[in-house]
Amino acid sequence: MTLCGGVPFRPQVASLDHGAHIVVGTPGRILQHIHETKVDFSNVNMLVLDEADKMLDMGFYEDITKIIESLPAHRQSLLFSATYEDNIKKLSNEILNKPLFVQSDAVHTNDVINQKFYNANEESKTALIPALISSNKSESVLVFCNTKIKCDELTDDLIDLGLDVLTLHSDLEQRDRDETIILFSNKSYPILIATDVASRGLHIDDIDLVINYDVAQDEMIHTHRIGRTARAGKNGLAVTLATSFDNNRMDLIKEKFDDVKFEDIDTVVDDMNYKIDAEFRSIFILGGKKQKVRAGDILGALTAGVGIDKNDIGKINILDFVSYVAIKKEVIKKAVKGLEQGKIKGKYFKVFEK
Repeated sequence: MTLCGGVPFRPQVASLDHGAHIVVGTPGRILQHIHETKVDFSNVNMLVLDEADKMLDMGFYEDITKIIESLPAHRQSLLFSATYEDNIKKLSNEILNKPLFVQSDAVHTNDVINQKFYNANEESKTALIPALISSNKSESVLVFCNTKIKCDELTDDLIDLGLDVLTLHSDLEQRDRDETIILFSNKSYPILIATDVASRGLHIDDIDLVINYDVAQDEMIHTHRIGRTARAGKNGLAVTLATSFDNNRMDLIKEKFDDVKFEDIDTVVDDMNYKIDAEFRSIFILGGKKQKVRAGDILGALTAGVGIDKNDIGKINILDFVSYVAIKKEVIKKAVKGLEQGKIKGKYFKVFEK
């Protein structure tokens, strides 16, 4: 069983070849799963707490202890955390028995993540976003705001500027959060605006620009935010826009990072010839694992059935009851119409463009 911090997905159950099962989810979701289905976890022999610091930040301490009460006392327990503060030490002492402590050096170094800081007025920050994107020729951008309201406001403003934008925060229903992450990760939308719900637990390799529209509340959140870029051995850029009200927060960041140097905002020049755009859009299929739909079935229906070139098909994500397929924009209409009129694995499914 794995309890996860970061983006809160529904509990997922996967079967292994030798008959064992893996249960993955946030503490709240798994606890709900226990109460509603009366599932028996008496045979669980391993408990993994991933991003434990984030789970505690989200207030899951009591949920974690309740879940552990339903597990066998004799098991292997593993705890992973980006920080090791007093609350993590307390949790470790309660659930781990003579644990082996392993500390890893930071994965991201200054020569991998290039940080830039700019002084900006609150009123002018939104207008800077297109210039930051075009001047850096960015293709996948994650923008962090401190509040859900600001996320929604900024999303509306950027859409008015002609940009394709997705929004992620805790007010969204779980299915909408799942969909948003899939659409961003499969390159159907180039910009995601999010609260710190996405600062941990969001693992997308090709984000080349992170923008801190609002300065993070503390240096640890800042660290997690900028860590969303420069993944899988790639370089990345993290830009922070600071106002005169952010001095205290910036002092905390300066204590942790020795590369904090403010640059002249006038050097950011909007390249009017560059337009950030998504190569793909996504098809939504009302059928998934529970209907025995597999990626190969969808791929075959699109290529052999509809006549879509396999090179025009991107990532295929299959959930329990729905599936998402990234399709190049120029053939998306053909793909949707073809699947509506054809069959997948001998069955008709409702199909929509996302």
